[in-house]
Amino acid sequence: MPGDYESFKKKVFDLTKIDLNCYKERQMKRRIDSLIAKRGVKDYEAYVAALKSKKDVFDEFVNYLTINVSEFYRNPEQWVLLEKEIFPLLFKRFGKRLKIWSAACSTGDEPYSLVMLLTKFMPLNQIHIIATDIDKQVLEKARLGLYNVKSLKALPDEFKEKYFTKINEKTYQISEEIKKCVEFKEHNLLKDPYPNNCDIIICRNVMIYFTEEAKIEIYKKFNDALKKEGVLFVGSTEQIIQPKTLKFSSFKSFFYEKF
Repeated sequence: MPGDYESFKKKVFDLTKIDLNCYKERQMKRRIDSLIAKRGVKDYEAYVAALKSKKDVFDEFVNYLTINVSEFYRNPEQWVLLEKEIFPLLFKRFGKRLKIWSAACSTGDEPYSLVMLLTKFMPLNQIHIIATDIDKQVLEKARLGLYNVKSLKALPDEFKEKYFTKINEKTYQISEEIKKCVEFKEHNLLKDPYPNNCDIIICRNVMIYFTEEAKIEIYKKFNDALKKEGVLFVGSTEQIIQPKTLKFSSFKSFFYEKF
């Protein structure tokens, strides 16, 4: 792609507050170049002009940059661990009214899964999840609550039957009573203030797209956002290599405790 990519990154930051320096460059540049080529734009400068002048181009760009691969109860064995060990421990430490943050929540599959799991311990009117993502479009999809049947494949049948309405052969609608328990907000992990005094933070399958430097910065901020003995739940390919240097101890696989 002709043009100055370094200059392009600065202009993108000015427009979107997304810092492309924090993402793995080869992977991100390939994604962006592909998108620009699809639009038939000749170079980065012309694409920036289109971002400024055309809302559909701007929205497509932000949506394209964010990685939205999500499903309910992703890695089911980890959700069993949440139910049998992690939540009971947190209830013992902090009481039933936990402050729960689902960071980089994508289309809402994860925070809605958390609500359904928590119904095993308490009534719906006592459940509140903070769910954030950088992408306005996926947050709108999350609030809408329409899901492809494929995204429900790992969800326990009891939840599917109780909290979803079948729209057609491929589409299900999640119930309003579950939706009411989740507060969706736009949030950039790289620049925005983090919630504080969290009992558990869930951030899965997004850190793999950041540089090592950005990961360390985010993990430090997660640690600051947690209460002492609070828990961070990460994705299956995102183990923290030296958790002690970030004031975490490895509690269970993919679960880290703030000390």
